[in-house]
Amino acid sequence: MSGAPAGRLKSILGGSAGNLVEWFDWYVYSAFGLYFAPVFFPRGSPTAQLLSTAAVFAVGFIMRPIGAWIMGIYADRHGRKAGLTVSVTLMCAGSFLIAICPGFASIGWVAPALLVTARLMQGLSVGGEYGASAVYLSEMAGKSRRGFFSSFQYVTLIAGQLLALGVLLLLQAVLSEAQLESWGWRVPFALGGLLAIIVFRIRRGLMETQSFQNAKKDNHGNEQKKSSGMLLFREHPREAITVMLLTAGGTLAFYAYTTYMQKFLVNTSGFSRETATVVMTAALALYAVMQPAAGALSDRIGRKPLMVGFGVLGLVSTVPIFTTLETVTNPYAAWALVTAALVIVTGYTAINAVVKAELFPAHIRALGVALPYALANTMFGGTAEYVALWLKNEGMERGFYWYVTALIGVSLIVYLRMRDTGRNSQIIED
Repeated sequence: MSGAPAGRLKSILGGSAGNLVEWFDWYVYSAFGLYFAPVFFPRGSPTAQLLSTAAVFAVGFIMRPIGAWIMGIYADRHGRKAGLTVSVTLMCAGSFLIAICPGFASIGWVAPALLVTARLMQGLSVGGEYGASAVYLSEMAGKSRRGFFSSFQYVTLIAGQLLALGVLLLLQAVLSEAQLESWGWRVPFALGGLLAIIVFRIRRGLMETQSFQNAKKDNHGNEQKKSSGMLLFREHPREAITVMLLTAGGTLAFYAYTTYMQKFLVNTSGFSRETATVVMTAALALYAVMQPAAGALSDRIGRKPLMVGFGVLGLVSTVPIFTTLETVTNPYAAWALVTAALVIVTGYTAINAVVKAELFPAHIRALGVALPYALANTMFGGTAEYVALWLKNEGMERGFYWYVTALIGVSLIVYLRMRDTGRNSQIIED
């Protein structure tokens, strides 16, 4: 066993808390982009400024596959705990760099260059964080509640985004627009750096998983092959490709309805920045609560029905939801539509981490979860805002709705064809 029940729970909560801070640091960039875009990109229309900011957001995703590759191997060879500790260190450094970075008016094009550097560091961190935390939570949980406990990865991911929006709401309440645009947007980045220091100390005290300990040798007592990218794609190509394709539609839908949606409500629906923030905060709060409920359901009925449900409902509802939101003027109606979309996406987000972990043997599990996911996330999740804003700028905004629909359709085909990992798991109960 990976420790007594109390020890397991403590480790799961400790790992989840660290994940929350990591994602808070990551999402602060998106939540405050409306305020600091003119600081780093002063030229052009508001849409053009947001487009530049979204491009930097996408650049951060370029480092995610590299981080997944490097730290996935590191976590497979040196332990899940070690990988989690390294990832939060990088996130801390990136947050502090953005917090102190001068604007374009002070140092010219060096300012956006430093912003890009910080996002590259954070992308490296998040690339490693996903695989290490997904595997850690999945391995630490017992078989009968693996879906429930692993869902806390997205609970804390969403909670990180909620915390970012909460800080935004607080600062909007106590600071003027001018103060927020001048210096107030730096506060959450500094806060994120400080919280990351606390998480570093927490993660240093986590238990290691028994699955990692057992993976050092095979059933015959021989040393296991060392985790590497070549080993992953040579011996587990089907599983790696499956992770990429099942991620494509889910991650695009997630970013469309979370990080991009706040800007959509302002830039297309016409809500004020404050109203859009309140709508998204309320929707995401309910969304976070739905994750463990869906994870627990997957422990009873299997993982596959939830993913297929997301695929089918996402395929038929994405275009209607977005087109209706274009002309919505009532914030309660906007909240209802966004919440409906997030209910649908829950079929993917609540269980995607455990599904990926259950596909791979322990000696290559962190890399197998992290690298294919990061590749798909970079191609589709990280570019979601940029594609949406570019199409809007070109007068083809509705093309984005169909793009999201098409990718969900691709993932649905995978969900229908793959085995139910909950009933055919590679995670051995220790």
